[in-house]
Amino acid sequence: MCDDELIPPSADMTEDEWLRRDPSLGEGSVGQRVREMRALRRRSVLGGVVAGAAALAVLPGQTRAAAAARAQEPGKFPLPTGPNRAGEYAVLLTGDAGTGEESQHAVAAAAREVCEAQGVSLAVGLGDNIYENGPESDHDSEFRSKFEDPNSGLDMPWLMVLGNHDCSGLIPGSGGDPSRGDREVSYARSSRRWYMPSRYYNVALPAADGAQSDPLVEFFALDTNPVTSYVMQTDPHYYWNGPYMRDQRAWLDGALKASRARWKIVLGHHPYLNNGKHGSAGSYDGFVIGNYTSGIHLKELYEEVVCGRADAILSGHDHTLQLLEPTARTGGTRQIVCGAAAKSGDGKAHFNHPSTWQNFSDHGFMLLKVSDRAMTVEAYTVDVATRKASLAHRTRTATPVAGARV
Repeated sequence: MCDDELIPPSADMTEDEWLRRDPSLGEGSVGQRVREMRALRRRSVLGGVVAGAAALAVLPGQTRAAAAARAQEPGKFPLPTGPNRAGEYAVLLTGDAGTGEESQHAVAAAAREVCEAQGVSLAVGLGDNIYENGPESDHDSEFRSKFEDPNSGLDMPWLMVLGNHDCSGLIPGSGGDPSRGDREVSYARSSRRWYMPSRYYNVALPAADGAQSDPLVEFFALDTNPVTSYVMQTDPHYYWNGPYMRDQRAWLDGALKASRARWKIVLGHHPYLNNGKHGSAGSYDGFVIGNYTSGIHLKELYEEVVCGRADAILSGHDHTLQLLEPTARTGGTRQIVCGAAAKSGDGKAHFNHPSTWQNFSDHGFMLLKVSDRAMTVEAYTVDVATRKASLAHRTRTATPVAGARV
C-alpha cells in the first residue's frame, strides 16, 4: 500500500473479511474506491478472462533469442544491442511512478535531461505502474496518462514489473487480484516503450555489438505479488504455494543457474531488505505471521534462490531511495530501493540495515551503469518545482558476486 493508505487490521484475511472486520473502511474516499472497484469488477469479468487467456500464450522465461526478437518488432523501441560510447550500458531506474501527477512529470523531465547526457538506452519500472487500482483493460486510458505522456522523450524500452497497486482487488493496493496484471502484459503488445513479455521474464544484453560472447548483464524480472499481498489470495492458482509461485521459483532458480552474464540483476517490486516504513520481507508493516502480509515466503525466495547469485535486487514499494550494503547475510547481493519517482517518504529511517546512502524525503531516480570493469549506481534527487536533478551519490562495485553460489 501507499504510505498514505491504511494497513490491514489483521494478517491473512480475505478482502471481504477485512471489510466485515472493519466497516469503517467502507466509508469516505477509501469506501468510494471500494464501491468503484466492485462495479468495475462486475463490468470487466469477461474482459479479464479474455486478457488472461491471451496472456497464457506468452511463456515466462523466454529464451534470449525469443525475447530479443519480440523487442525488435516494428514500431517498438529496440533493446540495446551493445554498450554505449563509454563502454557500458546505462539504465534508468524508477519505481512507484504511475500517478500522472506533477511530481511524476517533474521526475521524468529531470531524468530525461540526465539520460540524454549519459547515453541511457534502457529503463526499468519497478512496479505500481498504474495507481491506485491498476488498469481496467489492456487499453485503459491510464496507460497514456500515467505512463506514456509523462515519459515522452524517454524513448527506449522499459522493463516493467508488477506492483501491488497493479494487482488491486476490492481494496486499492491490496495485491488481492494478481490476475489483473495480465492486462499490463497485454498492453506491452501495443506500446513502443512498455516491455513485459510475460508476468516474469529475463532479458540479457550482449557484451559488445554483435558479439557472440557471454552477456554483459542479465535482468530477471519477478512478480512478487502472490507472496506479499495485504490480503489472503482466493484463487488457488496464486496461493503462496500454488502452481504459479512454484513455477516462478523453478524458473528463477534455473535461469540464474544457467546465466553466463557477468552481472546479474533481479527486479522485484517488493524489497528483501528495506529501512523505510514498509520494512523488510518477512515482517512487512510489522506483521510476522501468516503466509501473505508479512512477505515471509518472498524472504525465503530471495534468501534461497537470489542471495549470493545476483549482484543486486532492485525494488520499489517504499517511496524512498536506498543503496544498502551487501553483507554476509545477503551473500554479497546489494539491495537497492528506488520508489520515489512520484511519491516521497516520511523523512526518516525506520530500520538500520547497513547502508551506503539513503534518502527518505526527496523524489528521485537512479542510473545503473554496467561495463566489463564495474557496476556503478548513481542516485539522483529531484526538485519538483524546477524539474532539475542533482547527483546525490555514486557507488561502484568492481567484483561481481554472480556465480559465487551455484
